[in-house]
Amino acid sequence: MMEHLGGPESPEKLVERQARFERLADSGTGRMFKIVDRATGEALGSVGYWDKAWRGEEVYEIGWFVLPAFQGRGIAGMGTSRAIDMARSEGKHRFLHAFPSVENAPSNAICRKLGFTLLGETEFEYPPGHFMHCNDWRLDLLQTDARPSREPGARLRPARRVVARGCARPRHRSRLRAAARLRSARTR
Repeated sequence: MMEHLGGPESPEKLVERQARFERLADSGTGRMFKIVDRATGEALGSVGYWDKAWRGEEVYEIGWFVLPAFQGRGIAGMGTSRAIDMARSEGKHRFLHAFPSVENAPSNAICRKLGFTLLGETEFEYPPGHFMHCNDWRLDLLQTDARPSREPGARLRPARRVVARGCARPRHRSRLRAAARLRSARTR
């Protein structure tokens, strides 16, 4: 799962990262969500965005991951789409960037599908001490002709717990669009 991000993390680093995620919303510098199977409550992955200074301007950076057992079902794209809606509704930054490894075809496909513009390739240090060759994808959050990010009927509730309707283990791809609910990282 961390193949494109420098490899597995130690238990200490996982605890440190989780604590940082939990502080995001309170600090006003971003949001982190857990993607959860509505039917079972099982965690499927996470998605979040945070403030970043990038090339002379303040932007959001967005990142996501889905546990290996649930990859390839569109869950990351759906969760990312909903997180984009949240970032857009805040109206804080005009641009949101994603920096997937150039070798991470699924994450680059998510960016393409969700309407990001590929600005080019860049070197990125993550985690500290590990340099990655990444694509710099940018999404204009003020763009008014953006594609709808979810099917009609799916809702998000503003609060510590963010929920969208559906179940995350559908057998048919058409049901997947309403598949997961996002929970704030604080409400495990």
